[in-house]
Amino acid sequence: MTLPARRYRRVRITARIATLAVVALLTELAGADLPALAQGPGSAQGRVSPQGRVSPRASTTAAPTTWFAPLVPDGNSTNVRGDAGGLRLGANRAGPASIRSGRPEGMLLTAVHPLAQPSVAVTAELAADQPAGSAVAVDVRGPRADGSWTEWTTTSPKALAILGAAVTGVQARIVLRAGKGGVSPVVRSVRLTAQPGSQVLATHSRRPPSYRVFATREGLVGNTTANGHVIHERDHFVALPSRRGLAPRDSGDYTVKVCADNGRCEWAPVWDVGPWNTTDDYWNPSDVRQSWPDLPQGRPQAEAAYHDDYHDGQDQFGRKVRNPAGIDLADGTFWDGLQLHDNSWVTVTYLWTEGVWPAIVQIPALPVHSGPGEQYPMVGLAAQRAKLSVECTVAGQPVTGNQGRTSRWLRIGPKQFISAAHVSLQAVQQVVQQHVMQQRVMQQGQAERCATP
Repeated sequence: MTLPARRYRRVRITARIATLAVVALLTELAGADLPALAQGPGSAQGRVSPQGRVSPRASTTAAPTTWFAPLVPDGNSTNVRGDAGGLRLGANRAGPASIRSGRPEGMLLTAVHPLAQPSVAVTAELAADQPAGSAVAVDVRGPRADGSWTEWTTTSPKALAILGAAVTGVQARIVLRAGKGGVSPVVRSVRLTAQPGSQVLATHSRRPPSYRVFATREGLVGNTTANGHVIHERDHFVALPSRRGLAPRDSGDYTVKVCADNGRCEWAPVWDVGPWNTTDDYWNPSDVRQSWPDLPQGRPQAEAAYHDDYHDGQDQFGRKVRNPAGIDLADGTFWDGLQLHDNSWVTVTYLWTEGVWPAIVQIPALPVHSGPGEQYPMVGLAAQRAKLSVECTVAGQPVTGNQGRTSRWLRIGPKQFISAAHVSLQAVQQVVQQHVMQQRVMQQGQAERCATP
């Protein structure tokens, strides 16, 4: 169909404005006084929708990629050891701190295995001795085109892991759980197969989901989290009741924004699993949710069990649910970031689902101000390693930090600003930025600008 000349001219002008907006924002982010950009974990080729949703489309010519996961623990693994017999649990007799299961657990995290062809799905063949009550799970993930990670997804010969994006690398996580009497399973081998595939356009909002859930204070100083972090006083992290959003130790690959009713917010990495369940990714829609898909999206199983006697009022381990918690907060997040005095309802945003312009915090607790300067009131904290979505930049008070001296401030939410002097910026592919900016420009009719208070 041929567009009328006047309409065609308007379409061309709109597209040109979008392109100029992308160039302007990229130029602003790459300003001379900004810290240097740091490369992300990887990139994948393929078409990305403006909304960021992808669907698998199998290739009819490329062959699958198959490899064996190396069962050699390193600094990224926790409570596992390898010997001639295979991979087994280490000496730690306690499970992840937040779930308080009392049964030993451990995990091995492999390096990213590069793929010759983009893939959207992975299967695994497991050879293991699993005594009564023990369990072994193989989870996989991959880097998206913008440098962020897909969620961890459990895979097996009968359970194809759909990654939700075409990736050119796959990382595996092997989780071991002890059986009765603490006896360990033994993993002999893990054979992974990545099915070649590409992406097709689909409609889905890139805005990360936010839900109001009940938050409890984790405490448990000296205990070990699910990713191997030893909890210290005034620590800054959170626990969610699913391993799908569990970040590796000392990373913010999966970061949440938690806001209290007093107006305070904290951006913190997900370093533990709990407080009640380990398979309840309640932030996902029912066709993706690992357990209890009959519950409304955004409602934790523990909340339904506590208030409505769902699942006979019990969690997945058969324990009586004694509070409706959908998130656990470390002491520093609870007391210092949110300034809470008791367990409370909070609003949680799951930032890894958006994946645009992440800024990685490089100091233990970065103050967040209501404007681009330290003279503005503090409205919260951003924890070290947290990955923050940068909306735009603005000139403000010059600050000297571990990334150098700069007058640039980054807006990470409405009236929420951080100095660029304390963060590293992770580069993203321009094509993804163009899609996101074009969508914003077409909706607003003009380039988005960073508004100062």
